[in-house]
Amino acid sequence: MEAADAFGSTPWQKLTKVQLPMALPTIFAGINQTIMMALAMVIIAAMIGVKGLGQPVLQSIYNQYFTKGVLYGLAIVIVAIVFDRVSQSYGKRIQKHRSGKLIDD
Repeated sequence: MEAADAFGSTPWQKLTKVQLPMALPTIFAGINQTIMMALAMVIIAAMIGVKGLGQPVLQSIYNQYFTKGVLYGLAIVIVAIVFDRVSQSYGKRIQKHRSGKLIDD
């Protein structure tokens, strides 16, 4: 920040060229954790009657179709893994793109 001040950057330039690129890893970690927590909550939400991804898992377990329940649960885990990998790779790609970019006017 001191270097941006020393070179006469405007507040907008400091935000877009210095602060946001430095905060991107933390922002993407927060997005990633939010998605993972939301996917973890689908089963709990299904327990109180909310329709969604967790309902087939819960119905299968209630009806003692444990294999079906495990398969539905694995589907949710796979969705979580895909979201995790996509968000991590997107965050790394943006960070790599930003770190290689020179500050322009």
